[in-house]
Amino acid sequence: MKSNKHTGKIKKGADVVTLNIIAYTFCTIMALVCLVPFVMIVSGSFSSESAIMKNGFSLLPQDFSLEAYKTVFNEPIVVLRAYATTIGLTLVGTAIGLLLQTMTAYVLSRKDFEWRNVFSFFFYFTTLFSGGLVPSYVLMTRTLNLKNSYLALLLPLVFSVYNLLIMKSYITALPESLIDAAKIDGCGEVRTLFQIVMPLIKPALATVGLFIALAYWNDWYNAMLYIKEETKYPLQYFLYQQVNDIEAYKKLIANSSVSSAVVSSVSLPTQTLKMALTIVVTGPIILAYPLVQKYFVQGITIGAVKG
Repeated sequence: MKSNKHTGKIKKGADVVTLNIIAYTFCTIMALVCLVPFVMIVSGSFSSESAIMKNGFSLLPQDFSLEAYKTVFNEPIVVLRAYATTIGLTLVGTAIGLLLQTMTAYVLSRKDFEWRNVFSFFFYFTTLFSGGLVPSYVLMTRTLNLKNSYLALLLPLVFSVYNLLIMKSYITALPESLIDAAKIDGCGEVRTLFQIVMPLIKPALATVGLFIALAYWNDWYNAMLYIKEETKYPLQYFLYQQVNDIEAYKKLIANSSVSSAVVSSVSLPTQTLKMALTIVVTGPIILAYPLVQKYFVQGITIGAVKG
């Protein structure tokens, strides 16, 4: 690269320019490859069921229709209630999960904790073997008596050993001199954690927090096991039930003795409904990514420059 004395700018060589063109072109192509399926989902949600069944999916809506969204929001109060349940579980679960995993990771990262290797082994052991579905179900429904309780949706996802390992690796990478300096200044363990350690591991907090939030937001399996009251359904399970109900109704009509004319007049959205549900479910959580994106960048570049 050559410098221009008059402008003070650095001219890039032909090889650097060529490399940049190739890199930007490749990144653009990959971005389009990732974006096209989502565009097709949006397009399909605004298409009619008959057009999708006849022509398949496309990048532009076919026979524009809002029937899928009308079906999703047929009872707006019920949908909003499911939204409120999911949002509440996500916020509370993420806050509690971050607190528990940060405190646990801090303890396990301290070299002066005598039993840290033993406890680390117990945590790691659970990633290799688990009790299975039956003991978990008996524990939640019989021992803890949490059937039809929001705690049955909150507790199973509040702690993850995988997230714990991520948090522990970040805390372990911090200079030990910081902890020693905090002790010399009279900081206790709690103050050291909240005022010294946590401000320095924001990339880890953002990353683990997003993982926990996604787990709560996408959870429907625990609701299927433990929740029987429709008023307590989270969003994912409520929408899952909608799709199942429509598909079951269409099969019932197809297998009944109703005349073919009546059957052909029934045009309940199934494929377009799935597309609309995808938009309804993923829309809010997508908005959370820009808030933590800068911390992901920090996490990638941490340790790249030594000062």
